[in-house]
Amino acid sequence: MSRSGDSVHVLVFPYPAQVLTTPNNKPTLSPLLNANPTIQTLVLPFPSHPSIPPGVENVRELGDRGNLPVMLALANLFDPIVHWFQSHHNPPVAIISDFFLGWTLSLANQLQIPRIKFCSSGTFLCFVLDYCWNHAHIIKSFDDDAVIELPDLPRSPVFKGEHLPSVFKLYKESDPDSQFLKDGMINNSLSWGCVFNSFEAVEAEYFDYFKTTMGHNRVYGVGPLSLVGPPVSISSNNYTLEWLDKCPDGSVLYVCFGSQKLLNSEQMESLALGLEKSKVRFLWVVKTGTNGYGSVPEGYEERVGERGLVVKGWAPQVSMLNHKAVGGFVSHCGWNSVLEAIVGGVMVMGWPMEADKFVNASLLVDDLGVAVRVCEGADSVPDSDELGKVIAESLNGCVESKVKAKELRKKALTGVRIGGGSSIADLDRLVQDLNNLRLQTLLLGATEKE
Repeated sequence: MSRSGDSVHVLVFPYPAQVLTTPNNKPTLSPLLNANPTIQTLVLPFPSHPSIPPGVENVRELGDRGNLPVMLALANLFDPIVHWFQSHHNPPVAIISDFFLGWTLSLANQLQIPRIKFCSSGTFLCFVLDYCWNHAHIIKSFDDDAVIELPDLPRSPVFKGEHLPSVFKLYKESDPDSQFLKDGMINNSLSWGCVFNSFEAVEAEYFDYFKTTMGHNRVYGVGPLSLVGPPVSISSNNYTLEWLDKCPDGSVLYVCFGSQKLLNSEQMESLALGLEKSKVRFLWVVKTGTNGYGSVPEGYEERVGERGLVVKGWAPQVSMLNHKAVGGFVSHCGWNSVLEAIVGGVMVMGWPMEADKFVNASLLVDDLGVAVRVCEGADSVPDSDELGKVIAESLNGCVESKVKAKELRKKALTGVRIGGGSSIADLDRLVQDLNNLRLQTLLLGATEKE
């Protein structure tokens, strides 16, 4: 990211490289660049890797197992970035890079500028990951079924081995690629500063603990980032919104498992029956695939009639969760979905399946009390009778999770309020700290010329 004139020049390196970007990823940035002409892109060829097909430059096309190959490939941009930096008339004063790109700490050290870690999720997940990496030898000795306590963290959370973050589960001792992964993750805790897509009302305890463990206050909670920028334009005749407009307030259960996750035929059947048995209104967004994945049972839509709406493909999730008719959300507990539910004031019925989702579910259920678990695991099949009962009780009753979700929404909106919100204050503090880095660079340059 480069701004003209007297503004600060910062190199932003998200994962998988979409500002410091590659040719196939550059179109993704068009809306951002059109709205902010002072932001410039540094386009570098995506390095090849034997596990990445030609033309693939985004981990979304590879799934979770593509994370390590993408990280290894992107590390080959080290020398091209150094060359670009050394030839630039106004080089950056700092690097802001994704937490998957821990190797950029070494890059920043060579360039003699600070590295700021950006985490698109929350501080709780980062604590869990830090604990895992710093105790990898011990944790890896346990089976997936073992219950593992993390005693050094606030509230001493407990997880089954199989529910630890997927990026940690990729680690294999004595494997060079895994050691690269581990070194990068440990580098994250050595960064000059940390930026999180989270906010004080959700993770105040963890923000305070993070500042204590880091030994400084260069920790910035600037979320929820979904509230930043102009709202997504939705057609006024969108049929999903028209359907919701006809439903009573808080009467609809929104069901969606993200843009990537597909349910198998057995899971689809059980979920469909659970929704049917609950007798509640629902809006179910379905991602379809092959071999029965994502297939709604035959005749199901006719059976449920107007009580349920099945949307195949994409739906405007933020608009759904902020609609007054929506009172609950069956979710895989991805962080973006978590924040969108919080902003919408909607309780979550969690079905975490992989990656960081189990950690997010723990935060929602055990710490914040704005969610209940309805199932766990990528291959698990919920009992349709029990699922229907939990859905009905949660949506129709005056459960504590619904009340807490409404309260947390108010705090989220307060956090981004200009002139008083914690997220705005942290963003202002980040900008000021970057400005101070620029001034230090100018003073150093002036001293060297004397």
